[in-house]
Amino acid sequence: MKVIGLNAFHGDSAACLFIDGQMVAAAEEERFRRIKHWAGFPSKAIEYCIEHAGVRLADIDVIAINTDPSAARFRKLGFLLSGEASWGLVKEKLLVRGKREGIEAILEREFPDQTYTGKVEFVEHHLAHLASAYNVSPYETASIVSVDGFGDFASAAWGLGTHGDIDLQKRVYFPHSMGIFYQALTQSLGFPNYGDEYKVMGLAPYGEPKYRGQMDQIVSVFDDGTFELNLDYFIHHKQAIGYEWENGSPKIGRLYADKISELLGPIRKPNEELTQHHFDMARSIQDAYERTFFHLLNHVHKEHSCANLTIAGGCGMNSVANGKVHLNTPFENIYVQSAAGDAGGAIGAAVIASRRQGVTSSFKMQHSYWGNQYSQTDYTNLLEESSKELTNNECEVQLGVEDAELYDIVSDCIIDGKVIGWFQGAMEWGPRALGNRSILGDPRRDDMKDILNLKIKRRESFRPFAPSVLREEVSQWFESDADVPFMMKVFQIKEEQRAKVPAVTHVDGSGRLQTVSKETNERYYHLIKAFFDKTKVPMLLNTSFNENEPVVCTPEEALACFLRTNMDVLVLGSNIIKRLN
Repeated sequence: MKVIGLNAFHGDSAACLFIDGQMVAAAEEERFRRIKHWAGFPSKAIEYCIEHAGVRLADIDVIAINTDPSAARFRKLGFLLSGEASWGLVKEKLLVRGKREGIEAILEREFPDQTYTGKVEFVEHHLAHLASAYNVSPYETASIVSVDGFGDFASAAWGLGTHGDIDLQKRVYFPHSMGIFYQALTQSLGFPNYGDEYKVMGLAPYGEPKYRGQMDQIVSVFDDGTFELNLDYFIHHKQAIGYEWENGSPKIGRLYADKISELLGPIRKPNEELTQHHFDMARSIQDAYERTFFHLLNHVHKEHSCANLTIAGGCGMNSVANGKVHLNTPFENIYVQSAAGDAGGAIGAAVIASRRQGVTSSFKMQHSYWGNQYSQTDYTNLLEESSKELTNNECEVQLGVEDAELYDIVSDCIIDGKVIGWFQGAMEWGPRALGNRSILGDPRRDDMKDILNLKIKRRESFRPFAPSVLREEVSQWFESDADVPFMMKVFQIKEEQRAKVPAVTHVDGSGRLQTVSKETNERYYHLIKAFFDKTKVPMLLNTSFNENEPVVCTPEEALACFLRTNMDVLVLGSNIIKRLN
């Protein structure tokens, strides 16, 4: 049984392939299109998945998409008849539905030399989210929660997962949404782009929750775990906002109402200087989200009395809140998949569609390395073709370096303050670079953040960089011993250790943890271990291998990024390219 799962016609379009209940490939479309958060139909990701598995579209039994146009139809009809929505909003929803129901025609256009004769399955958005985390988690039984902007007229859902079956017990419906809350207020802080919420998370530790009272006028919570927005401060329920796109970068219209400035102060322009008011606003936004989220989780725990929790949905990318769940709720074990947002819904759609066909899955996602990978021949050919350009850029190339020597050379370069482009193995699934498409640096250097921003990243100075830590050393450095392979939780670094790793310690003493084990990424593990043996520090600074673009996908893109920036060293598999000047 071969099932392709899709997130399509939305930001972070993606595809995955399951064969007999086991995932064999997964990738996001942005990596191939080179446009961040690319939205539309993920034809390139589908192409990668079937080529990787050595199959054709004709061999696929089911294509499943993480949305169901028939979901909540009576609620949708009631809202449309209420008179609150503009014709623009109604038209937008009707156009989207038409696109989703025309998948066969799109496949015929995108794959003219192939024929698809299988089924198309629609899986309700939040059911797909819940399955994308629970059904690939290590838990037989778990409370399951999905929170995002909107999907199929709902913004949150929760229930109980037992022996692979999902009992979806409760939803929060349009127009109330914590994803909309966070995104609207992110816009009001002068960060208007799709996906900018992470900037507010990075900014929040510089402030205090001084606007808690005002936030409580915007969001209300109830005894059953649900929440509501004060719609006086929003416009997403009244007019089209452009939440569905085709073949390009997602663009979002303004979500907040003019009235919000009366409550929270003037709207910040994108290039306006950040002040303490904005820091306090960011902290208050994060604080309001966390209080609402933990209120929901505590209600869910009271209902189920289960120690295990899985989190999915776009708000599942809020790693700061995720890292505090164990402090603010009775849950003991928390699983967040590496693509918690809409891309991950492709996995949930494939899982549910497989189960509908009678195929149960024992697949557990223990790593994120499901994308394309390359051979030594690929690297050698590229470097030979680029030899003139490398010579002109005063680069030295070492081909086919043995592993032990590779770890020794690269760890020495890191200790010397060099910035390393590290390109290995299969590309990561999800937005985080987790040691295969990474830029690495020395976490001990006070100036490493500035060096990275000056040489490559050119991003806001308030945004932190993350540590990749040997799994067995986590408890010596963090106030937790959690296993976090996907960099989806932020924890406090132990106070006595913070001064040793200033480049990965945020202003509040926290770090967005990635645990690295030999079993899931042997080469990255051994590089960190080599650094540890020389410095007594069991971690490296890790950031995504890119420069204002999606994370690099191919060796050609990695080399191009290396050459156009001031990166010092590029490691392509077993090959080392060094700048001599």
